[in-house]
Amino acid sequence: MHSASIIYGHDGRIVHAGWKGNAHTLLQHLREERRLTGTKEGCAEGDCGACLVLLGEFTSSRDSVRWRSVNACFLPLSAVHGRLLVTVESIGCPSALHPVQAAMVEEHASQCGFCTPGFVVSLYEHYLRHPQPTPVEQVHRQLSGNLCRCTGYAPILRAARSMYRLPRIARDAAADASLLQRVRTLVDAAPRVLESHGETVMFPASSDELAAQRQAHPEAVLLGGGTDVGLWVTKQLRALPKVIHLAGVGDLRGVVRTGHGLRIGAALPLEDAAEALARDFPELAELWQRFASPPVRHVATLGGNIANGSPIGDSMPVLMAFGARLLLRGAAGRRAMAIEDFYLGYQRTALRPDEFIEAIDVPARGNNLFVRAYKVSKRRDDDISAVSMALALRLDGDGCVTAARIALGGMAATPKRARGVEAALRGRTLDAAAMTSSAAALADDFTPLSDHRASAGYRMRVAGNLLLRAALEFEGTERARLECQEEAEP
Repeated sequence: MHSASIIYGHDGRIVHAGWKGNAHTLLQHLREERRLTGTKEGCAEGDCGACLVLLGEFTSSRDSVRWRSVNACFLPLSAVHGRLLVTVESIGCPSALHPVQAAMVEEHASQCGFCTPGFVVSLYEHYLRHPQPTPVEQVHRQLSGNLCRCTGYAPILRAARSMYRLPRIARDAAADASLLQRVRTLVDAAPRVLESHGETVMFPASSDELAAQRQAHPEAVLLGGGTDVGLWVTKQLRALPKVIHLAGVGDLRGVVRTGHGLRIGAALPLEDAAEALARDFPELAELWQRFASPPVRHVATLGGNIANGSPIGDSMPVLMAFGARLLLRGAAGRRAMAIEDFYLGYQRTALRPDEFIEAIDVPARGNNLFVRAYKVSKRRDDDISAVSMALALRLDGDGCVTAARIALGGMAATPKRARGVEAALRGRTLDAAAMTSSAAALADDFTPLSDHRASAGYRMRVAGNLLLRAALEFEGTERARLECQEEAEP
Protein backbone atom coordinates (compact mmCIF):
# COMPACT_ATOMS: atom_id res chain seq x y z
CA MET A 1 0.00 0.00 0.00
CA HIS A 2 1.53 3.30 -1.11
CA SER A 3 0.22 6.02 1.16
CA ALA A 4 1.03 9.55 2.17
CA SER A 5 2.04 11.81 5.03
CA ILE A 6 0.03 14.79 6.21
CA ILE A 7 2.02 17.97 6.47
CA TYR A 8 1.26 21.67 6.67
CA GLY A 9 2.35 23.24 3.40
CA HIS A 10 4.07 26.60 3.04
CA ASP A 11 0.97 28.16 1.49
CA GLY A 12 -1.43 27.24 4.30
CA ARG A 13 -2.76 24.14 2.57
CA ILE A 14 -2.67 20.55 3.75
CA VAL A 15 -0.22 18.56 1.68
CA HIS A 16 -0.32 14.82 1.12
CA ALA A 17 3.32 14.02 0.56
CA GLY A 18 4.18 10.90 -1.41
CA TRP A 19 6.33 8.53 0.64
CA LYS A 20 9.19 6.90 -1.26
CA GLY A 21 10.74 4.61 1.32
CA ASN A 22 12.62 4.82 4.59
CA ALA A 23 15.67 6.53 3.07
CA HIS A 24 13.51 9.42 1.82
CA THR A 25 14.32 12.39 4.06
CA LEU A 26 12.16 15.37 4.85
CA LEU A 27 14.82 17.65 3.38
CA GLN A 28 14.75 15.80 0.07
CA HIS A 29 10.98 16.08 -0.05
CA LEU A 30 10.97 19.81 0.70
CA ARG A 31 13.70 20.81 -1.73
CA GLU A 32 13.27 18.36 -4.60
CA GLU A 33 9.52 17.82 -4.65
CA ARG A 34 7.93 20.84 -2.98
CA ARG A 35 10.65 23.23 -4.25
CA LEU A 36 10.86 24.81 -0.80
CA THR A 37 14.52 25.68 -1.13
CA GLY A 38 14.69 27.99 1.86
CA THR A 39 15.49 24.87 3.88
CA LYS A 40 19.19 24.26 3.17
CA GLU A 41 21.49 21.27 3.33
CA GLY A 42 24.74 21.96 5.13
CA CYS A 43 26.31 19.20 7.19
CA ALA A 44 23.62 16.52 6.65
CA GLU A 45 24.14 15.32 10.22
CA GLY A 46 22.23 17.77 12.41
CA ASP A 47 25.07 20.06 13.45
CA CYS A 48 24.76 23.27 11.43
CA GLY A 49 21.05 24.10 11.65
CA ALA A 50 20.72 25.26 8.02
CA CYS A 51 17.91 22.71 7.51
CA LEU A 52 15.74 23.65 10.51
CA VAL A 53 11.96 23.42 10.27
CA LEU A 54 9.23 23.43 12.92
CA LEU A 55 7.50 20.14 13.63
CA GLY A 56 4.20 20.22 15.47
CA GLU A 57 2.17 17.56 17.22
CA PHE A 58 -1.05 17.82 19.16
CA THR A 59 -0.84 17.91 22.93
CA SER A 60 -2.63 15.24 24.94
CA SER A 61 -5.67 17.51 25.26
CA ARG A 62 -5.65 17.92 21.46
CA ASP A 63 -6.66 21.57 21.74
CA SER A 64 -3.24 22.95 20.90
CA VAL A 65 -0.05 22.04 19.09
CA ARG A 66 3.45 21.94 20.53
CA TRP A 67 5.97 23.25 18.02
CA ARG A 68 9.64 22.37 18.10
CA SER A 69 12.57 23.02 15.78
CA VAL A 70 14.04 19.88 14.18
CA ASN A 71 16.70 19.07 11.61
CA ALA A 72 15.17 18.08 8.27
CA CYS A 73 18.43 16.72 6.85
CA PHE A 74 18.37 13.33 8.58
CA LEU A 75 14.71 13.15 9.55
CA PRO A 76 12.87 10.57 7.44
CA LEU A 77 9.74 11.86 5.75
CA SER A 78 7.79 9.22 7.65
CA ALA A 79 8.54 11.16 10.86
CA VAL A 80 6.14 13.87 9.64
CA HIS A 81 3.34 11.35 9.16
CA GLY A 82 0.32 12.62 11.09
CA ARG A 83 2.19 15.73 12.20
CA LEU A 84 2.30 19.36 11.17
CA LEU A 85 5.17 21.21 9.56
CA VAL A 86 6.20 24.84 9.20
CA THR A 87 9.07 25.76 6.88
CA VAL A 88 10.76 29.13 6.65
CA GLU A 89 8.45 29.95 3.73
CA SER A 90 5.46 29.56 6.07
CA ILE A 91 6.61 32.32 8.42
CA GLY A 92 5.07 35.74 7.84
CA CYS A 93 2.57 36.47 5.10
CA PRO A 94 2.68 37.84 1.54
CA SER A 95 1.99 41.40 2.68
CA ALA A 96 4.35 41.64 5.66
CA LEU A 97 7.45 40.13 7.15
CA HIS A 98 7.12 38.33 10.45
CA PRO A 99 8.74 40.26 13.34
CA VAL A 100 11.52 37.65 13.43
CA GLN A 101 12.28 38.23 9.76
CA ALA A 102 11.97 42.00 10.01
CA ALA A 103 14.34 42.09 12.99
CA MET A 104 16.94 40.03 11.11
CA VAL A 105 16.76 42.56 8.26
CA GLU A 106 16.89 45.64 10.47
CA GLU A 107 19.83 44.35 12.50
CA HIS A 108 21.79 43.33 9.36
CA ALA A 109 21.94 39.80 10.76
CA SER A 110 22.53 38.07 7.45
CA GLN A 111 25.53 38.10 5.16
CA CYS A 112 25.89 35.16 2.78
CA GLY A 113 22.36 34.09 3.76
CA PHE A 114 22.89 30.34 3.64
CA CYS A 115 22.39 29.80 7.35
CA THR A 116 19.81 32.58 7.75
CA PRO A 117 16.64 30.48 7.21
CA GLY A 118 17.71 28.15 10.01
CA PHE A 119 18.29 31.09 12.36
CA VAL A 120 14.89 32.51 11.45
CA VAL A 121 13.17 29.19 12.21
CA SER A 122 15.03 28.84 15.51
CA LEU A 123 14.18 32.40 16.59
CA TYR A 124 10.59 31.87 15.45
CA GLU A 125 10.31 28.88 17.79
CA HIS A 126 11.74 31.05 20.57
CA TYR A 127 9.22 33.78 19.73
CA LEU A 128 6.30 31.34 19.93
CA ARG A 129 7.49 29.90 23.22
CA HIS A 130 8.38 33.17 24.96
CA PRO A 131 5.96 36.09 24.52
CA GLN A 132 8.45 38.45 26.22
CA PRO A 133 12.20 39.02 25.73
CA THR A 134 14.45 36.55 27.53
CA PRO A 135 17.98 36.86 28.95
CA VAL A 136 20.69 36.62 26.32
CA GLU A 137 21.93 33.36 27.85
CA GLN A 138 18.60 31.77 27.00
CA VAL A 139 18.87 32.97 23.41
CA HIS A 140 22.38 31.52 23.26
CA ARG A 141 20.97 28.15 24.29
CA GLN A 142 18.20 28.44 21.70
CA LEU A 143 20.76 29.05 18.94
CA SER A 144 23.30 26.45 20.04
CA GLY A 145 22.23 24.23 17.13
CA ASN A 146 22.82 26.98 14.55
CA LEU A 147 26.27 27.72 13.14
CA CYS A 148 27.21 30.95 11.35
CA ARG A 149 30.69 31.52 9.97
CA CYS A 150 30.29 34.89 8.28
CA THR A 151 28.08 37.47 10.01
CA GLY A 152 28.83 36.48 13.57
CA TYR A 153 26.27 36.21 16.32
CA ALA A 154 26.10 39.79 17.65
CA PRO A 155 23.55 41.11 15.12
CA ILE A 156 21.55 37.89 15.39
CA LEU A 157 21.38 38.28 19.16
CA ARG A 158 20.29 41.88 18.70
CA ALA A 159 17.54 40.65 16.38
CA ALA A 160 16.41 38.26 19.12
CA ARG A 161 15.72 41.32 21.29
CA SER A 162 14.34 43.73 18.72
CA MET A 163 11.83 41.22 17.28
CA TYR A 164 9.73 41.75 20.40
CA ARG A 165 9.52 45.51 19.77
CA LEU A 166 7.93 45.06 16.33
CA PRO A 167 4.15 44.76 15.91
CA ARG A 168 2.76 41.27 15.59
CA ILE A 169 1.27 40.27 12.27
CA ALA A 170 -2.36 39.21 11.86
CA ARG A 171 -1.62 35.68 10.67
CA ASP A 172 0.84 33.38 12.36
CA ALA A 173 1.56 30.06 10.66
CA ALA A 174 1.81 28.14 13.91
CA ALA A 175 -1.44 29.53 15.34
CA ASP A 176 -3.87 29.03 12.48
CA ALA A 177 -6.87 27.61 14.36
CA SER A 178 -8.94 26.84 11.27
CA LEU A 179 -6.12 24.86 9.73
CA LEU A 180 -5.52 22.91 12.94
CA GLN A 181 -9.17 21.90 13.06
CA ARG A 182 -8.96 20.44 9.55
CA VAL A 183 -5.69 18.70 10.27
CA ARG A 184 -6.98 17.15 13.51
CA THR A 185 -9.50 15.07 11.59
CA LEU A 186 -6.96 13.98 9.02
CA VAL A 187 -4.42 12.98 11.65
CA ASP A 188 -6.93 10.59 13.20
CA ALA A 189 -7.50 8.97 9.81
CA ALA A 190 -3.82 8.71 8.87
CA PRO A 191 -2.82 5.13 7.85
CA ARG A 192 -0.74 3.16 10.35
CA VAL A 193 1.39 1.33 7.78
CA LEU A 194 3.15 2.82 4.75
CA GLU A 195 4.57 0.62 2.01
CA SER A 196 6.44 1.70 -1.09
CA HIS A 197 9.37 0.53 -3.21
CA GLY A 198 9.64 -2.69 -1.22
CA GLU A 199 10.02 -0.88 2.10
CA THR A 200 7.67 -0.63 5.07
CA VAL A 201 7.23 1.68 8.03
CA MET A 202 4.82 0.85 10.86
CA PHE A 203 3.32 3.28 13.37
CA PRO A 204 2.23 1.43 16.54
CA ALA A 205 -0.04 3.43 18.85
CA SER A 206 0.72 1.59 22.10
CA SER A 207 3.45 -0.47 23.73
CA ASP A 208 1.26 -3.57 23.34
CA GLU A 209 1.04 -2.99 19.60
CA LEU A 210 4.77 -2.29 19.48
CA ALA A 211 5.51 -5.56 21.29
CA ALA A 212 3.42 -7.50 18.77
CA GLN A 213 5.11 -5.80 15.81
CA ARG A 214 8.55 -6.31 17.32
CA GLN A 215 7.86 -10.01 17.78
CA ALA A 216 6.56 -10.34 14.23
CA HIS A 217 9.39 -8.28 12.70
CA PRO A 218 12.53 -8.65 14.86
CA GLU A 219 14.64 -7.51 11.90
CA ALA A 220 12.90 -4.12 11.75
CA VAL A 221 14.78 -1.01 12.85
CA LEU A 222 13.22 0.80 15.81
CA LEU A 223 13.14 4.51 15.00
CA GLY A 224 12.73 7.05 17.77
CA GLY A 225 14.03 10.44 16.71
CA GLY A 226 16.28 9.27 13.90
CA THR A 227 19.26 11.30 15.09
CA ASP A 228 21.44 8.20 14.82
CA VAL A 229 19.52 6.02 12.36
CA GLY A 230 19.13 9.00 10.03
CA LEU A 231 22.90 9.18 9.68
CA TRP A 232 22.96 5.56 8.54
CA VAL A 233 21.08 6.86 5.52
CA THR A 234 22.75 10.23 4.90
CA LYS A 235 26.33 9.17 5.70
CA GLN A 236 26.48 5.40 5.16
CA LEU A 237 23.80 5.17 2.44
CA ARG A 238 22.25 2.18 4.17
CA ALA A 239 18.89 0.76 3.15
CA LEU A 240 16.17 0.33 5.79
CA PRO A 241 13.66 -2.24 4.47
CA LYS A 242 11.51 -2.28 7.63
CA VAL A 243 11.10 0.42 10.24
CA ILE A 244 8.91 0.65 13.34
CA HIS A 245 8.39 4.31 14.21
CA LEU A 246 7.91 5.04 17.93
CA ALA A 247 6.61 8.62 17.84
CA GLY A 248 2.98 7.53 18.22
CA VAL A 249 3.51 5.14 21.14
CA GLY A 250 1.99 7.40 23.76
CA ASP A 251 2.64 5.18 26.78
CA LEU A 252 6.38 5.24 25.98
CA ARG A 253 6.47 9.04 25.90
CA GLY A 254 5.60 10.00 29.46
CA VAL A 255 7.07 10.42 32.94
CA VAL A 256 5.47 8.87 36.00
CA ARG A 257 6.51 9.55 39.58
CA THR A 258 6.28 6.30 41.51
CA GLY A 259 6.91 5.51 45.15
CA HIS A 260 10.48 4.58 44.23
CA GLY A 261 11.41 7.44 41.90
CA LEU A 262 10.81 8.35 38.26
CA ARG A 263 9.74 6.02 35.47
CA ILE A 264 10.66 7.60 32.13
CA GLY A 265 9.22 6.21 28.92
CA ALA A 266 11.93 5.11 26.53
CA ALA A 267 10.48 7.08 23.59
CA LEU A 268 10.35 10.35 25.52
CA PRO A 269 12.40 13.05 23.73
CA LEU A 270 15.62 13.99 25.50
CA GLU A 271 14.40 17.54 26.05
CA ASP A 272 11.47 16.29 28.13
CA ALA A 273 13.48 13.61 29.93
CA ALA A 274 16.14 16.16 30.88
CA GLU A 275 13.48 18.53 32.18
CA ALA A 276 12.00 15.79 34.37
CA LEU A 277 15.38 14.76 35.77
CA ALA A 278 16.47 18.36 36.35
CA ARG A 279 13.56 18.90 38.73
CA ASP A 280 15.03 16.30 41.10
CA PHE A 281 18.68 16.85 40.15
CA PRO A 282 19.19 20.56 39.35
CA GLU A 283 22.96 20.01 39.38
CA LEU A 284 22.57 18.44 35.92
CA ALA A 285 21.24 21.60 34.27
CA GLU A 286 24.51 22.55 32.54
CA LEU A 287 25.10 19.02 31.25
CA TRP A 288 21.63 18.87 29.69
CA GLN A 289 22.20 22.20 27.97
CA ARG A 290 25.41 20.83 26.44
CA PHE A 291 23.82 17.51 25.46
CA ALA A 292 23.63 17.83 21.65
CA SER A 293 21.54 20.85 20.52
CA PRO A 294 17.87 21.81 21.02
CA PRO A 295 16.76 20.52 17.57
CA VAL A 296 18.42 17.18 18.28
CA ARG A 297 17.05 16.95 21.82
CA HIS A 298 13.56 17.70 20.50
CA VAL A 299 13.42 14.39 18.61
CA ALA A 300 16.17 12.16 20.02
CA THR A 301 14.87 9.81 22.72
CA LEU A 302 16.35 8.75 26.03
CA GLY A 303 15.81 5.07 25.17
CA GLY A 304 17.52 5.56 21.83
CA ASN A 305 20.56 7.15 23.44
CA ILE A 306 20.80 4.16 25.78
CA ALA A 307 20.16 1.47 23.15
CA ASN A 308 22.67 3.00 20.76
CA GLY A 309 25.45 1.52 22.87
CA SER A 310 27.91 4.32 22.17
CA PRO A 311 30.74 4.64 24.72
CA ILE A 312 30.32 8.43 24.67
CA GLY A 313 26.56 8.83 25.07
CA ASP A 314 25.99 11.58 27.61
CA SER A 315 23.00 10.09 29.40
CA MET A 316 24.51 6.75 30.42
CA PRO A 317 27.10 7.90 33.02
CA VAL A 318 24.39 9.95 34.74
CA LEU A 319 21.93 7.05 34.82
CA MET A 320 24.62 4.66 36.05
CA ALA A 321 25.58 7.05 38.84
CA PHE A 322 21.93 7.24 39.91
CA GLY A 323 21.52 3.45 39.88
CA ALA A 324 18.91 3.46 37.10
CA ARG A 325 17.34 0.25 35.89
CA LEU A 326 15.97 -0.55 32.44
CA LEU A 327 12.63 -2.23 31.84
CA LEU A 328 12.98 -4.46 28.78
CA ARG A 329 10.00 -6.01 27.01
CA GLY A 330 9.89 -8.89 24.55
CA ALA A 331 8.06 -12.04 23.56
CA ALA A 332 8.88 -13.66 26.91
CA GLY A 333 7.50 -10.73 28.87
CA ARG A 334 9.26 -8.00 30.82
CA ARG A 335 12.57 -8.08 32.65
CA ALA A 336 14.47 -5.43 34.60
CA MET A 337 18.20 -4.85 34.41
CA ALA A 338 20.69 -2.43 35.95
CA ILE A 339 21.91 -0.12 33.23
CA GLU A 340 25.55 -0.99 33.85
CA ASP A 341 24.75 -4.63 33.03
CA PHE A 342 23.12 -3.67 29.74
CA TYR A 343 26.40 -3.11 27.86
CA LEU A 344 28.30 -6.22 26.78
CA GLY A 345 30.94 -4.63 24.56
CA TYR A 346 31.47 -1.91 21.99
CA GLN A 347 27.96 -1.11 20.68
CA ARG A 348 26.76 -4.51 21.96
CA THR A 349 23.89 -4.67 24.42
CA ALA A 350 21.85 -7.31 26.24
CA LEU A 351 18.74 -6.61 24.11
CA ARG A 352 17.34 -9.72 22.46
CA PRO A 353 16.15 -9.47 18.83
CA ASP A 354 12.49 -9.31 19.86
CA GLU A 355 13.00 -6.88 22.76
CA PHE A 356 12.87 -3.14 23.18
CA ILE A 357 13.49 -0.75 26.07
CA GLU A 358 10.12 0.15 27.54
CA ALA A 359 11.12 2.47 30.38
CA ILE A 360 13.96 3.73 32.52
CA ASP A 361 13.51 3.68 36.31
CA VAL A 362 15.52 6.32 38.19
CA PRO A 363 15.54 5.89 42.00
CA ALA A 364 14.37 8.72 44.24
CA ARG A 365 17.16 11.01 45.31
CA GLY A 366 16.99 10.60 49.06
CA ASN A 367 18.93 12.72 51.56
CA ASN A 368 22.56 13.86 51.65
CA LEU A 369 23.34 12.95 48.05
CA PHE A 370 26.14 14.96 46.45
CA VAL A 371 25.66 14.98 42.67
CA ARG A 372 27.89 16.29 39.91
CA ALA A 373 28.08 15.71 36.14
CA TYR A 374 30.77 16.96 33.77
CA LYS A 375 31.41 16.92 30.05
CA VAL A 376 34.71 17.69 28.34
CA SER A 377 34.64 18.25 24.59
CA LYS A 378 36.50 20.27 21.96
CA ARG A 379 33.55 22.61 21.52
CA ARG A 380 31.30 23.79 24.31
CA ASP A 381 27.98 23.47 22.48
CA ASP A 382 26.65 20.69 20.27
CA ASP A 383 29.70 18.46 20.43
CA ILE A 384 30.57 14.87 21.28
CA SER A 385 32.27 14.13 24.60
CA ALA A 386 35.91 13.25 24.88
CA VAL A 387 35.27 12.37 28.54
CA SER A 388 32.09 12.57 30.57
CA MET A 389 31.62 11.82 34.25
CA ALA A 390 28.78 11.62 36.75
CA LEU A 391 29.10 11.20 40.52
CA ALA A 392 26.45 10.41 43.12
CA LEU A 393 27.99 10.26 46.60
CA ARG A 394 25.94 9.57 49.74
CA LEU A 395 27.36 11.40 52.75
CA ASP A 396 26.75 11.29 56.48
CA GLY A 397 26.47 14.38 58.65
CA ASP A 398 30.25 14.72 58.91
CA GLY A 399 30.84 14.65 55.15
CA CYS A 400 32.01 11.04 55.14
CA VAL A 401 31.21 9.01 52.00
CA THR A 402 28.91 6.14 52.93
CA ALA A 403 28.06 5.08 49.37
CA ALA A 404 29.54 6.04 46.01
CA ARG A 405 28.56 5.58 42.39
CA ILE A 406 30.84 7.12 39.75
CA ALA A 407 30.52 6.46 36.02
CA LEU A 408 32.44 7.66 33.00
CA GLY A 409 32.01 7.77 29.25
CA GLY A 410 34.80 7.93 26.68
CA MET A 411 37.15 5.89 28.86
CA ALA A 412 36.35 2.36 27.67
CA ALA A 413 34.49 0.44 24.98
CA THR A 414 31.28 1.07 26.91
CA PRO A 415 30.10 3.57 29.54
CA LYS A 416 31.46 2.14 32.77
CA ARG A 417 31.50 2.60 36.51
CA ALA A 418 34.75 3.47 38.29
CA ARG A 419 34.39 0.75 40.89
CA GLY A 420 37.96 1.03 42.17
CA VAL A 421 37.56 4.75 42.81
CA GLU A 422 34.21 4.13 44.48
CA ALA A 423 35.73 1.55 46.83
CA ALA A 424 38.66 3.83 47.68
CA LEU A 425 36.32 6.70 48.57
CA ARG A 426 33.90 4.82 50.79
CA GLY A 427 34.43 5.56 54.47
CA ARG A 428 36.55 8.67 53.82
CA THR A 429 35.74 12.32 54.35
CA LEU A 430 35.08 13.96 51.00
CA ASP A 431 37.92 16.39 50.45
CA ALA A 432 40.68 17.06 47.93
CA ALA A 433 43.19 14.78 49.63
CA ALA A 434 40.82 11.81 49.75
CA MET A 435 39.79 12.29 46.14
CA THR A 436 43.36 12.68 44.89
CA SER A 437 44.44 9.41 46.45
CA SER A 438 41.27 7.62 45.35
CA ALA A 439 41.77 8.83 41.76
CA ALA A 440 44.82 6.60 41.52
CA ALA A 441 42.41 3.68 41.09
CA LEU A 442 41.42 5.06 37.68
CA ALA A 443 44.40 3.23 36.23
CA ASP A 444 42.89 -0.06 37.38
CA ASP A 445 39.35 0.82 36.29
CA PHE A 446 40.09 2.08 32.75
CA THR A 447 42.44 1.66 29.81
CA PRO A 448 41.27 4.39 27.41
CA LEU A 449 42.19 4.58 23.74
CA SER A 450 43.62 7.43 21.70
CA ASP A 451 41.53 8.75 18.84
CA HIS A 452 40.91 12.02 16.99
CA ARG A 453 39.06 13.47 19.99
CA ALA A 454 41.69 12.87 22.66
CA SER A 455 44.71 10.79 23.56
CA ALA A 456 44.62 8.07 26.19
CA GLY A 457 46.89 10.08 28.46
CA TYR A 458 44.73 13.18 28.15
CA ARG A 459 41.61 11.20 29.03
CA MET A 460 43.18 9.75 32.16
CA ARG A 461 44.41 13.14 33.28
CA VAL A 462 41.04 14.79 32.63
CA ALA A 463 39.22 12.05 34.54
CA GLY A 464 41.48 12.58 37.55
CA ASN A 465 41.01 16.33 37.37
CA LEU A 466 37.22 15.98 37.22
CA LEU A 467 37.27 13.89 40.38
CA LEU A 468 39.36 16.54 42.09
CA ARG A 469 37.02 19.26 40.82
CA ALA A 470 34.06 17.49 42.40
CA ALA A 471 35.83 17.35 45.77
CA LEU A 472 36.82 21.01 45.60
CA GLU A 473 33.27 22.01 44.72
CA PHE A 474 31.98 20.05 47.70
CA GLU A 475 34.50 21.72 49.99
CA GLY A 476 33.48 25.13 48.69
CA THR A 477 29.79 24.37 49.14
CA GLU A 478 30.34 23.00 52.63
CA ARG A 479 32.45 26.00 53.61
CA ALA A 480 29.74 28.39 52.41
CA ARG A 481 27.10 26.41 54.31
CA LEU A 482 29.04 26.58 57.56
CA GLU A 483 29.67 30.31 57.15
CA CYS A 484 25.96 30.94 56.63
CA GLN A 485 25.17 28.80 59.66
CA GLU A 486 27.60 30.81 61.83
CA GLU A 487 26.14 34.10 60.65
CA ALA A 488 22.65 32.90 61.48
CA GLU A 489 23.58 31.94 65.04
CA PRO A 490 22.96 34.63 67.70
